[in-house]
Amino acid sequence: MRRAYAEVPSGQIHYVEAGTGDPVLLLHQTPRSWTEFRYVLPLLGRTHRAIAMDTLGFGESSPPRINGVESIEFYAAGVIELLDALGIEKASLVGHHTGGIIAVEVAACYPDRVDRLVLSCTPLVDEEGRLGRPKVDHAPVQQDGGHLVDLWRARQPYYPDGRPDLLEAFIIDALKAGTRRFEGHEAVARYEMEHRLPHLKCPVLLVGAPGDNTYVDLPRWAAALPSSRSVKIDGGMVPLPDHLPEQFTSCVQEFLAE
Repeated sequence: MRRAYAEVPSGQIHYVEAGTGDPVLLLHQTPRSWTEFRYVLPLLGRTHRAIAMDTLGFGESSPPRINGVESIEFYAAGVIELLDALGIEKASLVGHHTGGIIAVEVAACYPDRVDRLVLSCTPLVDEEGRLGRPKVDHAPVQQDGGHLVDLWRARQPYYPDGRPDLLEAFIIDALKAGTRRFEGHEAVARYEMEHRLPHLKCPVLLVGAPGDNTYVDLPRWAAALPSSRSVKIDGGMVPLPDHLPEQFTSCVQEFLAE
């Protein structure tokens, strides 16, 4: 795997890549980083040029240079900036949770830049999906470090038993994001996806994990995108790509090979 930074109008975007061939860009959930795909990259790199980026404001990428609130549109613009910097005219996108929503925005607004779209455990944030969305990763900093315990325990029900390493990886990325760790979730809650879905023109794969809280949206996705395909990864939970990388990568590779 090769690590690098790309100079873009919004600052610097950190990315990691493996392999050669048709490009596939991997987009992580909030407040994670490219490390969510650290086990997927070498597997997907056997068949493609697999690239995992840190969304602007997360991981090692530059913090946002914007006035006001962050948005999915802002994150998506960073994706296009990275593709431009790497000289990639067209790529397939694989997004997990927030990354899937960013991928929808990119595919809808820049259809000529997206070959195929994989939406993994992605919430459908139309008018219905925006109602009553809970606050996620809101843990005010405490002098005794209790906020770290709060973050851990809030996520723990959605993570597999016996894998504290996955929660540790989440905590590391949450600390890197600092007090902005929840900003991606807030951007999701404001996003009006219903205006973008009619503009999706590329093939779409919907990946669901029964242990993920977004699994309830899978039937609604299938109804909203009737030409899409759906696949279920049994045993999957919120950290699907780094929990079950072989199964996750296999689903992606089969779809990209069609």
